[in-house]
Amino acid sequence: MSDADRSPANPADPDRTAVWRRRCGIALSVIYGLAGILHLAFPGPFLAITPDWVPEPQRVIQFTGACEIAGAIGLLVPGLKRYAGIGLALYAVCVFPANIKHAMDDLTAASVSPWQWLYHAIRLPLQPLLVWVALFAGGVTSWPIRRRRAG
Repeated sequence: MSDADRSPANPADPDRTAVWRRRCGIALSVIYGLAGILHLAFPGPFLAITPDWVPEPQRVIQFTGACEIAGAIGLLVPGLKRYAGIGLALYAVCVFPANIKHAMDDLTAASVSPWQWLYHAIRLPLQPLLVWVALFAGGVTSWPIRRRRAG
């Protein structure tokens, strides 16, 4: 890649991609670290949105909190970053049923506020983005960022 191709306007610039990968890793580490602590310290709200078919919900909530903390730490450790990214992406897929249950419980209640609608309208479609960001931060994918071909 020539110096002309390495500009802020070129998202395929390896330096720029590395910066964004690092930023995404730090952001996810903060988000998942805090979420993991909340799962362990205050499991009640998470138990309330756990689907009925989940066995031993209290232990599952503790396990998911530990997974979030482990993933958050892993994204900050170069040798673990890839595994943490894959783990957090899988985690985001696995907890999606709880997100759906949470939305269904809130939006079918007798009294629903516009804020609840707004929260779930934003939150549910963001789940695939969380999967991608975890994989991107872990260095598993760079898609859809592509390098320009020479010539």
